[in-house]
Amino acid sequence: MIINVLPLVLGIVLLAIYAFDKILYLVVFFTPLSLQLSEMIPGLPFDMSLPTEPLLFGILLIFIMKYILTGQFDRNIMKHPVTLAIYFSLFWILVTSLTSTMPIVSIKFFLSRLWFVVGFYLITAKIFESSKKMELYIWLYTIPLMIVIFYSTYRHLGYGLWDKQAAHFVVNPFYNDHTSYGAVIAMYLPFLFGFSFTKIYSPGIRMFVRIALGVLMMGLILSYARAAWLGMLAALAIWVIIRLKIKFRPLFVTFLVLLSLIFVFQNQILMYLERNNTESSANLADHLSSVSNISSDASNLERINRWSCAIRMFEDKPIFGYGPGTYMFNYAPYQLKAERTIISTNSANRGNAHSEYLGPLAESGFLGIISFLILIITILYTAIHAYSRTQDKRLKTLLMSSLLGLITYAIHGTMNNFLDTDKLSVPFWGFAAIIVAIDISTRKSLNTEDITGNKV
Repeated sequence: MIINVLPLVLGIVLLAIYAFDKILYLVVFFTPLSLQLSEMIPGLPFDMSLPTEPLLFGILLIFIMKYILTGQFDRNIMKHPVTLAIYFSLFWILVTSLTSTMPIVSIKFFLSRLWFVVGFYLITAKIFESSKKMELYIWLYTIPLMIVIFYSTYRHLGYGLWDKQAAHFVVNPFYNDHTSYGAVIAMYLPFLFGFSFTKIYSPGIRMFVRIALGVLMMGLILSYARAAWLGMLAALAIWVIIRLKIKFRPLFVTFLVLLSLIFVFQNQILMYLERNNTESSANLADHLSSVSNISSDASNLERINRWSCAIRMFEDKPIFGYGPGTYMFNYAPYQLKAERTIISTNSANRGNAHSEYLGPLAESGFLGIISFLILIITILYTAIHAYSRTQDKRLKTLLMSSLLGLITYAIHGTMNNFLDTDKLSVPFWGFAAIIVAIDISTRKSLNTEDITGNKV
């Protein structure tokens, strides 16, 4: 058996050494179709995504060896503000891994974050020397994602398409949760909208894109992922603001006014929310309305329970936290009897902290959430400024789509956390790489070739 597999392993190693881009494309393509080791061999003390995470670990090792031997990598990428923000985030994850209550768990978390960043951000940003490679990166995930959507929809038909409960498990074994499935669809939809209405593409390509757009829209609706729906609405609002060229100052003032009103009328708002008893259901309008139900919706109440635990954990360990990746092992004693729900557990088998913001707060302390916020803000700031400088329609479409895709996840991240998985790391870090590659290109001096291959 091992002898039969050796040629394949050797081929992959050679490909990784001499053609980083090809092996990376392979990883991106297989990510939507990857399976958890625990699905195939239950009861193991560890878990990983196959075949993607072993390949990413190999890419990380080869990258480190190449860098040690040559000491060379694109300085523009290595010194970019987004990269510096990533350095800070990784540094603090490493520090809090060393001070962790469960060092082995935290080091594994750090390593997985490192191979996601190296593979899907550093190497990818270097590969993105042309817009066509960026588009290839998008399609390499979108096409297998469409296969998963057809698979889950076919399974959903067996229970009735409007069976909300079925949406929770029909995406297995490719996605372990309907919310992560909805989140990734929402991240790719802005690209398909952009590609379908950009006239630089041929009518045939635009027709295919619109078919793909319809498939992803179907997947998003049938995912019943409310956070993903809200992320799409937020992305639409940001798109309108950018298209209308609304200045930052009035937006910031409006935000401060709204924040002040929420603070002043917080009791009245809480009373209103408590009166909302709309349960999540197959009715799409009711399902979206149930987002603000904090009186009887078990899913919302469980999120509040997890968030409250994260805050109490932070209060106990505000500097270093409990350690990256350890929330699920430590939150149980912090649950209050009054906040537990019918779906509460002591093992976090229904998700971790349910927040990309409060999770780091509990696991890595105050600087954990600060480092993540700095990263998000730096990426979005870079995207907006690069968009204002870019004249090429193709690049503007890619920039806007990357920005909106990341915004959907920034909103989704208030309710769920999936950046410790390959499924969401491919779009998150890949979209950041697109933004950085285009930003670097637009900053190049005169008499150099831009990213489209034209002289500037």
